[in-house]
Amino acid sequence: MEKKCAIRMENITKRFGSKVIANKDVNLDLYEGEILSLLGENGSGKTTLMNMLSGIYFPDEGQIYVHDQPVTIASPKDAFDLGIGMIHQHFKLVDIFTATENIILGLEGKLDLNSARQKVKDICQKYGFDIDPDMKIYDMSVSQKQTVEIVKVLFRGADILILDEPTAVLTPQETDKLFAVMRNMKKDGKSLIIITHKLHEVLDVSDRVAVLRKGEYIGDVMTKDANQQSLTDMMVGHSVTLNINRPDPVNVTPRLEVKDLTVYDELGVKRLDNVTFTVNAGEVLGIAGIAGSGQRELLESIAGLYPIKSGSVLFHNPETGEEKDLVGLDPMDIRKSGIAMSFVPEDRLGMGLVGSMGMTGNMMLRSWRKGKGVFLNRKDPEALAQRIWQELEVVTPSTSFPVRRMSGGNVQKVLVGREIAQQPSVLMTAYAVRGLDINTSYTIYNLLTEQKMKGVAVVYVGEDLDVLLELCDRIVVLCGGQVSGVVDARKTDKREVGALMTRVERGKENA
Repeated sequence: MEKKCAIRMENITKRFGSKVIANKDVNLDLYEGEILSLLGENGSGKTTLMNMLSGIYFPDEGQIYVHDQPVTIASPKDAFDLGIGMIHQHFKLVDIFTATENIILGLEGKLDLNSARQKVKDICQKYGFDIDPDMKIYDMSVSQKQTVEIVKVLFRGADILILDEPTAVLTPQETDKLFAVMRNMKKDGKSLIIITHKLHEVLDVSDRVAVLRKGEYIGDVMTKDANQQSLTDMMVGHSVTLNINRPDPVNVTPRLEVKDLTVYDELGVKRLDNVTFTVNAGEVLGIAGIAGSGQRELLESIAGLYPIKSGSVLFHNPETGEEKDLVGLDPMDIRKSGIAMSFVPEDRLGMGLVGSMGMTGNMMLRSWRKGKGVFLNRKDPEALAQRIWQELEVVTPSTSFPVRRMSGGNVQKVLVGREIAQQPSVLMTAYAVRGLDINTSYTIYNLLTEQKMKGVAVVYVGEDLDVLLELCDRIVVLCGGQVSGVVDARKTDKREVGALMTRVERGKENA
């Protein structure tokens, strides 16, 4: 039987300004009752294309068909009226409202809260969602908030759903539940598009894969005929090695000892609760946890950027053998103490770089001293900027081009390259490959491994458990600001780490 098209996009082109072409002559089909994965490197135009389908952008050229009828989608309301709903990476929910109140928010006409609540329950029962309609958003986990967003579009009658990086902040167990729900929706005749960079998930949940490269449609393939290597080659345009090299640690010695670290945020909320672990020289220590478990506060506290209520951060000097407590020291104090610490923060432009400066200016920040009004040395920072520009293939017209005008991935290259170039004894990275394409991601993994083999103590906070398990030697798992476990990355698996992320003992998930 011939498949019916739920969506057909013909010759779709979208420009931003005169120079940036986000999508060029894209032709894409989505069939009824199908799960389609949309793949592509960063900047390939995936989200832009889907934003045109959901009414956030309007195409400059081309035609969209819904169930073989030509349509004009000029707003999200137009998309909803056509049965199209998009679940974005960043949730659009009101924290003080309940799930039901968020789901009906913005709908026209008089709404009966009780009947709406019952309809929410019916949708949850039909597809396998697990959500309390009366729970406040601020009491929910990330997974529950995502569920509310999905139920919201189903409540409005969507039969075409677009999910943008839906598993980025989910544990493996939560991902399994989401995929089970997606399969139930598919059985009910819904059509789904999932944007994800996790190739094993693409192979697990989708029926077909479509690939974009540099804004153009490359082709599609049935998932059963694909594997991770073939999909990567389609995305990049040439063969890519997908193995992370992880040599055994050599001359492992304690470099940082974090003991009973407790911190509160500016609102008095405890973010870290008696956190204790050791960072060794000559190893990559991974930090895992669902979003908001204290990863950012942990690294910023060690770096002297976050106030510490109690506890200690002991640095073992490899040259003198002396110990120094870093608590109470700011980054300049740490540097004056002779401690070479590099930090790649989560907030690239807010904390790591000055957006109005170019690469050279941002290299010079590392040589800035309080009280010195001018930079006397431009030669070394310019040489470093040139080296990072070439080695990491930063896409920028020049080393003086403002970094805020670069793509997120290129900004990250500048920041990571600068910090590694400082020859640190401790290198801490928060989401070092977020926003990077697969080629550059593996370049970063190799750079971190090189630092490890030079005797650097490397701390890697990451979202992708597969990468954490392949790259790291040990993994500290955080849950609600506490250490729920420290595991050997060579001897554990995603199930165990995922269970620790939600503080469920292994083997007792169903107890």
